Amino acid sequence: MVLRQLRGFPLRFSVWRWLALVILLVACTRPDGVDVEAWPLHEPVTPMSTIAFPVVSGLLTTPTPLPVRQVPETITVFHTVARGETLFSIAQRYAVTVDSLIALNALANPDALAVGQVLQVSQVPSRTAPAHRLLPDSELVYGPGYVGFSVAEVTARYSGWFNQYGEEIEGRWYSASEVVELVARQYSVGPRVLLALLELRGGWLTNPAPSPEARMYPLGYEREYWDGLYLQLSLAANGLNRGFYGWVNNSLWVVQLDSGEYVQLSSEINAGTAGVQCALLFGQTYDAWEASLNPNDPQGFLMTYRTLFGDPFSYAVEPLLPLDGATPLLALPWPRGETWYYTGGPHGGWDAGSAWAALDFVPGTEPLGCTRALQRATAAAPGLIVYSDHGMVLQDLDGDGFAGTGWVLLYLHIATEGRVPVGAALQTGDPIGHPSCEGGVSYATHLHFARRFNGVWIAAEHPQWPLVMDGWRAGATERAYSGTLTRNGEVRTACECWEPTNAIQHTGLNP
Repeated sequence: MVLRQLRGFPLRFSVWRWLALVILLVACTRPDGVDVEAWPLHEPVTPMSTIAFPVVSGLLTTPTPLPVRQVPETITVFHTVARGETLFSIAQRYAVTVDSLIALNALANPDALAVGQVLQVSQVPSRTAPAHRLLPDSELVYGPGYVGFSVAEVTARYSGWFNQYGEEIEGRWYSASEVVELVARQYSVGPRVLLALLELRGGWLTNPAPSPEARMYPLGYEREYWDGLYLQLSLAANGLNRGFYGWVNNSLWVVQLDSGEYVQLSSEINAGTAGVQCALLFGQTYDAWEASLNPNDPQGFLMTYRTLFGDPFSYAVEPLLPLDGATPLLALPWPRGETWYYTGGPHGGWDAGSAWAALDFVPGTEPLGCTRALQRATAAAPGLIVYSDHGMVLQDLDGDGFAGTGWVLLYLHIATEGRVPVGAALQTGDPIGHPSCEGGVSYATHLHFARRFNGVWIAAEHPQWPLVMDGWRAGATERAYSGTLTRNGEVRTACECWEPTNAIQHTGLNP
């Protein structure tokens, strides 16, 4: 078995390259000077339940027509730098490269950005992306279509490099199948899609002896210190989410290939296809990218997927987000009578590409660094614990035992000691565990709280399903981590501070 270990970051790394790698590993991190951006799904969106999925007939299906998005009058993008933003976070937000931002804006020092500085983000695209639909939206997320799916069982039939590989992540060895499962859970992306990308770019499932480059960079993201399956899959998963949520939000129109070309996405695709297109941008010319998206190309994504799993539209779930759905009644995720502080407004549920689904809170006693908090986070609703590891707790509110169906709550940065075990059936207010820095990368003890429905990250300020806890309703701004909680005319503003303006006492308005 081949084993590798994630190495530390060398001191010769420039600041923005080091931040790039940190951001890829983090669900929420917000020290001074570091801001993890995400697509702003707090803006009005078109509910995905309005998207028509095909009815399966025979081996392959013909996608039904979709509503065509209206192309904005101006798609050349400019961005005003806000406090804490980096070139990498801006590049992640707009699906462009750091190098292009440096070149377009003639930046002499890429590590020094001034608040209020206006950056040109993209140029007028010279080409249009293919309009072929590759996946239903439900296949891209770790949702109902994955009930009963096992990465280990599916990949055991292959004799490729995949089944020879192992990797150490946060002090524990993982097989390749366990790495795929971990990334799928963290990012809430479909494991079949991850495996298809892995086979397409690296041949890991069928080739027992890939090239040294394919072993080191199995998804084709060839950058120093980004090697290994976990980091490569994390990059791919973030790209999938970036395209998916950028499309749902109607905010993603221009993307950039690693070759430097700007491409306008077609108005005729869907969110799942936009996700695949973004995940395949890296390291390709336009012609190679277009070929990988051609549904009839034997070496393309869709043919690779079909060879492994059959027709992706046979797994379609409709509606993925029902129009008549209701949000669960939620309590604040700490004990009644305690005062905690609202330190992070709406930001990425996991990494830069996901929806602004998460809020951050710290206990009432100001923590020192990353010490384990004495206070405990508590269940915001009744439900079954279906995952409890790597600082991450997933609570299934429909009780079916699967994290991809119905409402699921994420509690992140929960310390190992005292953390609720898998299988625990909790009532509102039961202990989850102690906030810490465990899980991803975090520089200060806090609780990161977010929601998913059918595998989709639900923005805290979603127009249909806003995040409300004991009457406190989340509000977002144009910047990640800023925002408000409002109840009966009272307003609390997110701040990295311990002040009356962000203090929230759990008085328990929910019955």
